[in-house]
Amino acid sequence: MHNTLFRTALLAAALGAFSQAASAEGVMVHLFQWKFNDVANECETVLGPKGFGGVQITPPAEHKQGSEYWWTVYQPVSFKNFNSFGGSEAELKSMIARCNAAGVKIYADAVFNQLASGSGSATGGGSYNSGQFQYPQFGYNDFHHSGDITNYGDSNNVWNGALYGMPDLNTGSAYVQDQIATYMKTLLGWGVAGFRIDAAKHMAPSEVKAILDKAGSPKAYLEVIGAGGESADIQPNRYTYIDRVTDFKYGTDLAANFNGQIKNLKTLGESWGLLPSDKSFIFVVNHDRERGHGGGGMLTFMNGARYELANVFMMAWPYGWKQLMSGYRFADMGKYETDKGAPASTPCSDSQWNCEQRRPQIMNMALFHNRTEGTAVSNWWDNGNNQVAFSRGDKGFVAINNESGSLVASIPTGLPAGEYCNILAGSDYCSGAYITVDASGKASLNLVGMKAAAILAGCTKTSPCGGTTLPGNKFSSLNIRGTHNAWGNTPMTVDANRIWSATVTFSGTGDATGAQRFKFDVFGNWTENYGDNEGDGIADKGSSKDILFSGAGQYRVALKESDLSYSLTPLASNQAPVAAISPKSINAKLGESLVFDASASSDDVGVTSYAWSTGGSGKTETVLFDTLGTRTVTVTVTDAEGLTASASATVNVTDSNGAYASVLPTLHLRGTPNGWGSLAMTLVADNQWEALVSFDGQANQRFKFDVKGDWSQNYGDNNKDGVAELAGNDILTTVIGQYRVRFNDQTLAYSLTPISVGYAKTFPSLNLRGTPNNWGSTPMTLVADHLWQASVTFTGAGDASGAQRFKFDVKGDWTQNYGDSNKDGVAEQTGADITTSVVGAYLVRFNDQTLAYSLSAQ
Repeated sequence: MHNTLFRTALLAAALGAFSQAASAEGVMVHLFQWKFNDVANECETVLGPKGFGGVQITPPAEHKQGSEYWWTVYQPVSFKNFNSFGGSEAELKSMIARCNAAGVKIYADAVFNQLASGSGSATGGGSYNSGQFQYPQFGYNDFHHSGDITNYGDSNNVWNGALYGMPDLNTGSAYVQDQIATYMKTLLGWGVAGFRIDAAKHMAPSEVKAILDKAGSPKAYLEVIGAGGESADIQPNRYTYIDRVTDFKYGTDLAANFNGQIKNLKTLGESWGLLPSDKSFIFVVNHDRERGHGGGGMLTFMNGARYELANVFMMAWPYGWKQLMSGYRFADMGKYETDKGAPASTPCSDSQWNCEQRRPQIMNMALFHNRTEGTAVSNWWDNGNNQVAFSRGDKGFVAINNESGSLVASIPTGLPAGEYCNILAGSDYCSGAYITVDASGKASLNLVGMKAAAILAGCTKTSPCGGTTLPGNKFSSLNIRGTHNAWGNTPMTVDANRIWSATVTFSGTGDATGAQRFKFDVFGNWTENYGDNEGDGIADKGSSKDILFSGAGQYRVALKESDLSYSLTPLASNQAPVAAISPKSINAKLGESLVFDASASSDDVGVTSYAWSTGGSGKTETVLFDTLGTRTVTVTVTDAEGLTASASATVNVTDSNGAYASVLPTLHLRGTPNGWGSLAMTLVADNQWEALVSFDGQANQRFKFDVKGDWSQNYGDNNKDGVAELAGNDILTTVIGQYRVRFNDQTLAYSLTPISVGYAKTFPSLNLRGTPNNWGSTPMTLVADHLWQASVTFTGAGDASGAQRFKFDVKGDWTQNYGDSNKDGVAEQTGADITTSVVGAYLVRFNDQTLAYSLSAQ
C-alpha cells in the first residue's frame, strides 16, 4: 500500500515538473543535404503552414569540393565565402528571407573546430593546402600542432588534436575567434536565428563561449556526444552553461524502450540521467547516428513504423527542444553507403528521400506540440506493455500503439465531450477520421497496430482545427455557399498571396425569393461566415445579408484575406498572369552561376506554378552558364485557370580569358528596332558576334552592321542572300519579336533566330502542318503576346487533290487543331484546311487569342 502511494507520488511529481520545462522553440527539422532553394520551398509549402519552428541547414561556408560524400560540407576552407553545396550566397540570402517570411527560423550548422584536409580549390574558389596549413584566412600559427586525437580520456588531446586528420584550428586564438565571430555575425545580419555548433566537445567550453560572446551571444545548440569512458571535461554537462546541448542519451533511451516496453516512458526526463529540459536538444536520431557514426542504438528510417511512433512520442512529451531528422535512404551500414551524398533528384520527388516531415503521423504532431505547449501530462494509461496514451491537460490527447494488435480501450482524455478530428489520420488535420469523447471525457479507441492517434481541443468535426493558419492569416479553410449549389459547400483554394478562389457556375436565376445569392463560410458549418452588408464588394463577418449576383455562366469567385475584398471574374475574360523576372539583363563569365527571382509575378486570381526553361519549379532558380554566347532564361507562370505568361532574362556569357579571334575590333547593330542607335554586339566565339534584338514588324523595318558605331565601316546585304557586303544595302525584314542576330566577321554571313521570351500565351505550343511539310509538324515560335510565327516555304504544289493546304495544330497530334471554314482569316477549332496559292518563303502568323492568322512574304 505504502509502496503504491510512493510510486504514484513520484509519477505525479515527475509529470508536473515536465510542464514547467517545455520548450518554446517549436519543433526543428534538419533538412539534411538539402539545397537552399529546396529548403525555401519547403518552408513556404510545408514547414510554415504546418507550424514547424525552425530548420537546420547545411553548413553555408565554402568547403572542400565533392558531392559524392556528405561529409565534405563539414570540411570548411574559409569563413568569408558563402558558395557551398547548399547553393550560392544569393540563394542563401533568398532562402533565409523566404523561410523567415513563412514563420520558420533558420539555424546554420557552424563548423569551425577543423578545416579541410588535403589540398585543392574549394566550392567558393578558395585554395587550400592542409599539409602546409595554408587557407584563405589562416596560416600555420592559427592551428594546433598536436597530431591526431589518440586518447578521449584526455580532454586536452581532444581539444587540441586533429579530428580524422583535419587541421585543428586554435580556437583559443583571439584572431581565430574574431574571424569565426565575424562569419556568424554576417549570417545573423542576413536573418539567421542561431547555430548548431559542430564538434563542440573538440573545443574547450571557454573557447566556444568566447566565440559566441564575440558574435553577440546568438542562440546555439552544441554537439557534445557524451560517450561513456571519455574525459569528464568533454561531457554534455560541462557545456550547458553556454547554451543547449545535444542529448544523445535521449535517443538511445527512447529506442531501448520502443524496442522493449514503452510503458516505462511515463517517467522519461531528467531523473533518467538526461540533461535539464531547458538545456537539452533532443532527437530520435540525427545524421551521424543514423549512419552508426559516433555510436549506434537509435531508431532510424530502417525501423519503419516504430521510428514514426518514436517521433510522435517525442513531439507529444514535454521535454527538451526537439529536432526531426529528414534525410535520404542508403542500402546498408557499409562505409560507402553511409558516406554517400544526397540523391541528385529534388527532395521528396522520389523514394530516395525519406521526408519524414511530410508523413502525416509526424507532420501534424507539430500542431499538437504547439497547441499543448506548457501543459502538464495527465491521464497516463498503458496496457502494461507497448500501448500507451496520455493527455496534455485539457488541450490534447495522444495514443500510441507500439504493438501489432489493435489498441481497444476506453481512456480518459481530459477533453470535453465531442467528435474530434484525429489529426494523424491524413495530411489534412481533419481527413475524415474522428474520435468521439463521451460526457465523462473518455474516448473509446480502436487503434490498429503500429499506429498513433491524436486529438486537440478546438479541432472537431464541426469546427475543424480553426486557427491553425500562419500568423496574420485569417482562415484555415473557406467555402462558398449559395443558390448555385443549393447552399452546399464548394471548397475554395488559397494561393501564396492569401487569395481564396473557386470556379462557380451561375445560372442567373435564384431560389424561391427570386434572387441569386451566396456567402463565404469558413468551416462549412455557418459558425463563421461572411456576407456583404453594404453591397460594396467588401465581405462582412456575420453579415445577415447574402451577396446578390445576377450574372450567368462560369465565374472565378475570389476573396482576399487582407482586406476581405471579393470579386467575380467571368472566365472568358480572365486575364493572363503577369510574369516578372529579376535580373532582366546581366553579364556572366563562363562557368558562373546566377540566381533569378520570379517572386514578383502576379495575377488577378493568383499564380499557382512556376516553370523555368532550365527545369526548375520554384520562385527562384539558379542557373549555371557553361556555354558561351547570349543566353535566355525564361520563367513561365500559370494562374488558377491555366493561363500562362512568361518573362525572360538575357545573359551575355563571355570567356573570362577573352581569347576569341576576330577580324573586327567591335561591332554594332543599327536600325529601326533601336532608332538607328548603336547596339553593341558581343564576341561569343571565334569571329562570331551576337546580340538580342526586339523587332516590332513596322513598315520598312531594316538594319545594318556597323563596326565602330560611326558608319565609317558598315555592312548591309545587296543580294538578300544572308551574306553581307561592305557598304551594302539596308537589310529588310518583316519579323516580329525577339531574335538572336549573329554576324561572322570572317565569312560575313549573318542570321536571325527567333527566341520565345516573356509573352502571354493561351496555347502551350503550336505547330504548322500541311502540304509544304508533307503534313509533318513545323514548330511555331511565340514572338509577341499570343502571337506565334513560323517561316514556311510554299512551292505552289498541292497534294493529290491539287490544293496547297495547311492547318494549325496545338500539340502536333491533331487533338486540338484549327482550320478556316469561312476563309475569312480567322480560324475555328477543327475547321476546314486552309488553302493558299502563294509561292516562296512566307512568315505565317497565328494569334492564339483572336485566332486570326496571316501570311507575309519574306
